[in-house]
Amino acid sequence: MTKLTAQPPFATVVVNKALEALDEALPKEKVQPNGAPEYLGGPPSKERVVVLGSGWGAHAFIDGLDADKYDCTVVSPRNFFLFTPMLAGAAVGTVEYRSISQPIRSVNPGVGYLEATCTQIDAAAKTIECELVVCDGAACEIRDFSLSFDHLIVAVGATTNTFGIPGVQEHCFFLKQVEDAAKVRRGIGNCFERASVPGLTDAQREAILTFAVIGAGPTGVEFVGELCDFIEQDVPRFYPSLLPYVRVKLIEASDKVLMAFDSELQASALETLRSRVSVSPSRGSDKPLVEVLLSAGVKEVKPDEILLSDGVTVPYGLAVWAAGIGPLPLVKDLAQSIPEQASLDGRGKLVVDNWLRVCGAPGVWALGDCVTIDQKPLPATAQVASQQGAFLARLFTRNYDLSGAAPKIVGAKQGLVQQFGDADGYAKGFNFLNLGILAYLGDSKALAQVNVDESVVKGTGAAGFALWRSVYLSKQVSWRNRALVAIDWAKIRLFGRDMTRL
Repeated sequence: MTKLTAQPPFATVVVNKALEALDEALPKEKVQPNGAPEYLGGPPSKERVVVLGSGWGAHAFIDGLDADKYDCTVVSPRNFFLFTPMLAGAAVGTVEYRSISQPIRSVNPGVGYLEATCTQIDAAAKTIECELVVCDGAACEIRDFSLSFDHLIVAVGATTNTFGIPGVQEHCFFLKQVEDAAKVRRGIGNCFERASVPGLTDAQREAILTFAVIGAGPTGVEFVGELCDFIEQDVPRFYPSLLPYVRVKLIEASDKVLMAFDSELQASALETLRSRVSVSPSRGSDKPLVEVLLSAGVKEVKPDEILLSDGVTVPYGLAVWAAGIGPLPLVKDLAQSIPEQASLDGRGKLVVDNWLRVCGAPGVWALGDCVTIDQKPLPATAQVASQQGAFLARLFTRNYDLSGAAPKIVGAKQGLVQQFGDADGYAKGFNFLNLGILAYLGDSKALAQVNVDESVVKGTGAAGFALWRSVYLSKQVSWRNRALVAIDWAKIRLFGRDMTRL
């Protein structure tokens, strides 16, 4: 096992990251494919790189890769990159799905793409097995194929963790993919239409219009904020008589919301959420809109009620599960197939060294939510995955020999980032620069926590919201997406959210 080097000072990491960002921002020539890829009969003249996934890590790797040096192919069941932090907004119509997605084929024209799911990885034989589902009307056919590789980049992310709680998989909505957000959006509309049916009692209407969100991390809290905006801004135009019955319940097993933030910001978030009220035109009075239930573990989810560990029963019309992530079966199977991984105990994740190489599997690299760096676990965030993907792209592009005990430069260094290697030409290991964390609370208020050396810069309310919007807009991966998101934000200000259920 390669020992990790000491963590460099924060200021040094900042300088290096700034140089890397500048280097990546400079125009680069992205080549068109030079003939057919090897799997389509092209010549095996280049090393074959296969990338599994199309999320944050995979996108950053593909975007930074010099495709003229490799025969690179992406394998993913999703042919687009998705800006996942804005799924909560997409679920209520604040932004549209296509505004936060980018076709993966447009990222780097020199990289091929196969719309398929990897079902098995043979690290020793350097092959993967894949399946493609082809549908013609109601009839579907599964086609299997295999690919060989010299380098495999595992960037498949993670799946929703239900912790084995009965009923979660069957009755809860999730927020991991575009399809999930679309289901939530239809489900919200369905609740209001069901509650409009004549003959229902007040108790029945209140149960149907109770929206339960399980998990008070960034996903759960941001969804509550977006949902409350929808209820306060758009429901009065379409369902004014139903406003008195609407309830939002945020359920959290721990005694805190937004655990990644410091205690002061946690308290601010809790106060902001609990202060949300909804004006009832028919009753002429304000009522609490959000109820935050802390230290309330979920015991079971039934079709129309949630049983909590303290015996409380919460009736609901729609439940969204945002309580954590877990490893994919593909990742667990790969880890179990590598003897060295068993001794490292990655808890279902792949253990990688400081250069993101999977321990015990030469030629296999991994990044993002599916990995843990030995002795240095990192948060499962888009920020981490994106930085890891960019780091790995530079290793592959900057003339490094990847076959040795540590990647070493061959020939002259390239690019602005001279600090990327040490004095002997060996590449420095990956260092994560925590640029901070953000969370939208609704009502044009957000939290911002930015780490600067030994101090923490914090923003709340309108100031936090301004930072949240500017960061989310700037982090869109193309000018097309930035324009579409800005248009969506302006559109809901002028016309409100689209209530159409397609």
